[in-house]
Amino acid sequence: MSFDVNGKTFPQEPRAGQCLRTFLRELGHFGVKKGCDAGDCGACTVLLDGEPVHSCLIPAFRAEGRAVTTIEGLGGETGAHPMQQAFLDAQGFQCGFCTAGMVLTCASLNQAQRTDLGSALKGNICRCTGYRAIEDALLGKTNVEASVEAGAAFGRSLPAPAGPDVVRGKARYTFDTAIDGLLHIKLLRSPHAHAKIVAIDRSDALRVPGVHAVLTHEDAPSVLISTARHEKDWMDPEDTRILDDVVRFIGQKVAAVVADSEAAAEEACRRLKVDYEILPALIDPEQAMAPGAPILHPDRTTANRIADPQRNLAAETHGEFGDVAAALAKSAVTYEATFHSHRVQHAALETHGGLAWLDQAGVLNVRTSTQVPFLTRRALSDIFKLPMDKVRVFCERVGGGFGGKQEMFVEDILALATMKTGRPVKLELTREEQFIATSTRHPMRVHIKAGADADGKLTALQLDVLSNTGAYGNHAGPVMFHSLSESIAVYNCPNKKVDGFAVYTNTVPSGAFRGYGLPQTQIAIEAAIDELARQLGISPYDMRRRNVVRHGDPMLSPPPSEFHDVLYGSYGLDQCIDLVERAMQADRPQPELSPEWLIGDGVALTMIDTVPPAGHLADAMIALNDDGAFDLTVGTAEFGNGTSTVHRQIAATTLATTVDRVHLRQSDTAHGGHDTGAYGSAGTFVAGKATHEAAMQLATELKVAAASAWLCDASSCALDDEAVVSGVRRMSFAELAKLSRERGQPFSASGNSGGTPRSVGFNVQGFRVAVNKATGELKILRSVQAADAGVVANPMQCRGQVEGGVAQALGAALYEEMVIDATGRVTNPKFRDYHLPSFADVPRTEVFFAETSDTIGPLGAKSMSESPYNPVAAALGNAIADATGIRFTAPPFKPDRLFPALHDKFGS
Repeated sequence: MSFDVNGKTFPQEPRAGQCLRTFLRELGHFGVKKGCDAGDCGACTVLLDGEPVHSCLIPAFRAEGRAVTTIEGLGGETGAHPMQQAFLDAQGFQCGFCTAGMVLTCASLNQAQRTDLGSALKGNICRCTGYRAIEDALLGKTNVEASVEAGAAFGRSLPAPAGPDVVRGKARYTFDTAIDGLLHIKLLRSPHAHAKIVAIDRSDALRVPGVHAVLTHEDAPSVLISTARHEKDWMDPEDTRILDDVVRFIGQKVAAVVADSEAAAEEACRRLKVDYEILPALIDPEQAMAPGAPILHPDRTTANRIADPQRNLAAETHGEFGDVAAALAKSAVTYEATFHSHRVQHAALETHGGLAWLDQAGVLNVRTSTQVPFLTRRALSDIFKLPMDKVRVFCERVGGGFGGKQEMFVEDILALATMKTGRPVKLELTREEQFIATSTRHPMRVHIKAGADADGKLTALQLDVLSNTGAYGNHAGPVMFHSLSESIAVYNCPNKKVDGFAVYTNTVPSGAFRGYGLPQTQIAIEAAIDELARQLGISPYDMRRRNVVRHGDPMLSPPPSEFHDVLYGSYGLDQCIDLVERAMQADRPQPELSPEWLIGDGVALTMIDTVPPAGHLADAMIALNDDGAFDLTVGTAEFGNGTSTVHRQIAATTLATTVDRVHLRQSDTAHGGHDTGAYGSAGTFVAGKATHEAAMQLATELKVAAASAWLCDASSCALDDEAVVSGVRRMSFAELAKLSRERGQPFSASGNSGGTPRSVGFNVQGFRVAVNKATGELKILRSVQAADAGVVANPMQCRGQVEGGVAQALGAALYEEMVIDATGRVTNPKFRDYHLPSFADVPRTEVFFAETSDTIGPLGAKSMSESPYNPVAAALGNAIADATGIRFTAPPFKPDRLFPALHDKFGS
């Protein structure tokens, strides 16, 4: 057999049953991505005789005699197809994992298909962009500035440096490499929600040809860990083992098989015989914390940083300012209700996975899809008793994260397998494993009580939160504390009370997710503000203006925090409220809707601390090259958050050069330094600050060197257009580099940031919706978000972060839901049964930025990747209530959820 791929003939013969996707990747066409295993996401799209197909669904042998075009071959000899250039001009990507498939589909569309993009692009999912930039590419819009003068990069819409490689399929993600002698890992997972492993018979599994090892809890270190990664270990309980003799949820790993092929490893997993002692399972968190309930972690204690193992409490908190009960009794109006949030999957298109090997120096190398390479290295060093310099963890480009990759789900097994076998190993989770065995957003029950006086001033706020952390407590405490903090700290109120419980259950663990607990409580708080305003006859906007914190007000939520470093680096909340209100009131063509459609508006606001407490560290190093360009090294990872663009903009602006003269290395522990990780909105605010400090230090060194050569005072020198100048004298960076070579002293500098003091970001979301009272169908007629991001480092890129955050949050608010049955099993562990937003589902969001400058962040900037998610469900819930007069308290707001209440109120 032979195959024509990108105009070249390959004589290879595919294996029996092999799909076209894996066949093409084995031929080295790494632009063909694996995202879903089932033809649902489109990341593996190729052209077959010019028609886009999902290559994971096509048997490889069916491509014989047909022309196959992958993203690498789309541009032909020139290397740049017009659609690839269009995606570059519009910057129609963020993490870029979907981009190859998206470009190929878009390149194949005819004019008729372009008139209905919702239908034409239904087979290609993007989790990052919100689709507006992709539509811009199809419309031929240019969103980037071609070039800017030296020293003027910050605040400009410059393109991502990896853009050309992303659109051509050359950007390398975790598995886009070939390694000789690679072994494959497959994991046997528990079919039971709670059981003790009595025995594992590996004999039949070891007889499968190609199997090298079967690893169980007997082979793994017994040390207790957390999969969560934070700079400070005390933030998370030690309640997890790499492989345990007790399983606490369906999908927990029981054993790891290492074999020559995935097929052999899978067959060996099927032949493993496990004897389980079934234990009582707890699925409901209220039952789990009830007196007499079975204990899920009976051998753990508070020394393991678990609040109360005997009550299945991973964490709890309680506190009160003033007297809430007395204040509610005296209030002119009150509101009380219970809200429920649900499980949502991160659905990053690149699943968790990695490669590991031992090099000739005995260094354990782990190439992985992670947001936290440095913290993962530290964990592996501790678990396996390895010196830190004998562990290297790195990532190249990461295909989405959203908090889900602030965990260590695969790196420990990879390390164990390669050290046991001495061979390089690979573990790539399937999409189903991603659903059943990683983490989700914390489901929460939120009970709220609120009161206000006759003038609309809040008198009392009380929150009672029950958070379901699942089988393990990764992020249980920090998420719960976060959900109870800024959510009410943004409002001035003399009486506040909180009670929070994070409870263990025998379900898939919860973990870090964009927003980190705030979306779950915000929907209740913002509903209360609206309901109080309605009772008083006050505009929802005015109700918020009367009660939000102002610059200088204390940001208070009980119990009192031991961390007092949160400041108003900038305050733009008032501007954000005004911007959304004006945009929502502006004239705009209205759709023609029949009388059964009810129209309503909703607004919600949020505040978020820009960095986690107790320190978030980042180092940066920069050096002058021989040609007068610069090498910049940072530890933070790029997964669509845009840090690789912004760091170059910061350095180029500070050093009076252009971004193309700043060469970036990042997210590799072998480069030295330390970086806590790309989470908690720290990529710009913390790591960017380290870059700014390093660049400023180098600028000083360059001025001192030039001044020394000129025998003048360094204070008379300045940087301008890739040179140091003083009066009429000018010394270029290239000349300075030559000077450094002659002296044998290279010009380099380092900077670091400790993540304190912290600032706050503000976001306000507005929606106009139409609800069909006869069917429950919902249309979004208008979506507006205003954000206080300080000085916006890259307006185009920042707008994309807002749009992507809104789109992702809308998915969770409208249809995304992981369903757990009564036994604890995930019943919809694939994209086909889990509705991710596609092009047709996402409205265009109008984005506005407050005009502020943060006094803490680098060059006036602060965070904006995480916070746009937070007010979306709350604003949507308020808009639905305004339209229907019914307060729905449990997203997702699917038609079948809305219909019963609408039918009760309006009839048929």
